[in-house]
Amino acid sequence: MADPTRARKVADRIKVSVAQTLEKRVKDPRLGFVTVTDVRVTGDLQNATVFYTVFGSDADLEGTRAALESAKGLIRSEVGKVLRIRLTPTLEFVADAVPAAAAELDELIARAQAHDAQVAALARDAQPAGEADPYRRPRTEDEAADDDEVTDED
Repeated sequence: MADPTRARKVADRIKVSVAQTLEKRVKDPRLGFVTVTDVRVTGDLQNATVFYTVFGSDADLEGTRAALESAKGLIRSEVGKVLRIRLTPTLEFVADAVPAAAAELDELIARAQAHDAQVAALARDAQPAGEADPYRRPRTEDEAADDDEVTDED
């Protein structure tokens, strides 16, 4: 098993190499505006998972996925030339779900803010349902004296 620091360095070099190869060598028209977001390498440096995002629609994402799969051999050979290690890791391309999750979170935050604004508008003119001060307070001497008079009459 490789040192985690070495695995991280190899992953960084793979990330740069894949990005440069996609920019300069892969001329597939299906390849959209792709960004390599992260690379994770197994501990034995045998497998690398390349995470990517695509700017555009789902059709662009699907076309880019097909283009990456067809260019996987070329990309792997370029990675092997850059790494210069005994075994070149196999590459697996995975569409990164972070942008979709971020968009969903943005939508949830916007809905929560709209709901908070509704509640604030309703609370602006609201009146308390009970007494103005519903909390118990310590009894004053006058109230204690009134209670004593009531018990004496019984």
